[in-house]
Amino acid sequence: MTEPTGVWERYQRVRAAVDTAAERAGRRPEEVALLPVSKTKPVELVRELHAHGVTTFGENKVQEALGKHEQTTDLPDLRWAVIGHLQTNKARDVARFAAEFQALDSVKVARALEKRLQAEGRSLDVHLQVNSSGEESKFGLPPEEVPALAHELAAFDSLRVVGLMTLAAPGPDTAVVRACFERVRELQRRLLDDDRAAGSYTQLSMGMSGDFELAIECGSTCVRVGTAIFGERPPQNDYQHYWPER
Repeated sequence: MTEPTGVWERYQRVRAAVDTAAERAGRRPEEVALLPVSKTKPVELVRELHAHGVTTFGENKVQEALGKHEQTTDLPDLRWAVIGHLQTNKARDVARFAAEFQALDSVKVARALEKRLQAEGRSLDVHLQVNSSGEESKFGLPPEEVPALAHELAAFDSLRVVGLMTLAAPGPDTAVVRACFERVRELQRRLLDDDRAAGSYTQLSMGMSGDFELAIECGSTCVRVGTAIFGERPPQNDYQHYWPER
């Protein structure tokens, strides 16, 4: 089969694979959102997908997301999800334009966002980031520490906790990857039964280009796909550039 060359063609192929994975897992395709991650890619590709009806995009770095937001203000229905680690000095930018933030992992960042959101008169959908693989190089809280943060967030008015986000362990071992996803799914079940936890926890943002089908099988409601849609990225923009070590 010929590989699709255009970004819209690649998006359609990924969307079809998402739908097939959902049906295979006994789920409805519309239960799983496909979030195209446009990091390092030109805004023209975002505009191309938007012309076909895609309205939500993900970015790892706040500066890049803000720049693309400012270049697309003529598209009022375009939404940006910030999915990378946030430093508190960037909270003001996120509060200005982001529709959602998928990497909340500390009360310190929550306070910074709350303050800025209050000033902007806005609210923000957030996911709590879970370090499901236990890797020291990854951001996110260990699963056992997430409930405590969820309890503290009950005092925040502008942050709407909608679910959990994770990055599974890299590598070809599907048993290891599955264990990461199932760990977060189990945490979701606990939080849904926790009356002290702020939020709804209906959303699970799990799965990327290499493992989204397995993530869907494990209950993901949002898969974050970059390379499979936008193509390979320059070598200098490697994993550590976007997910730096602590």
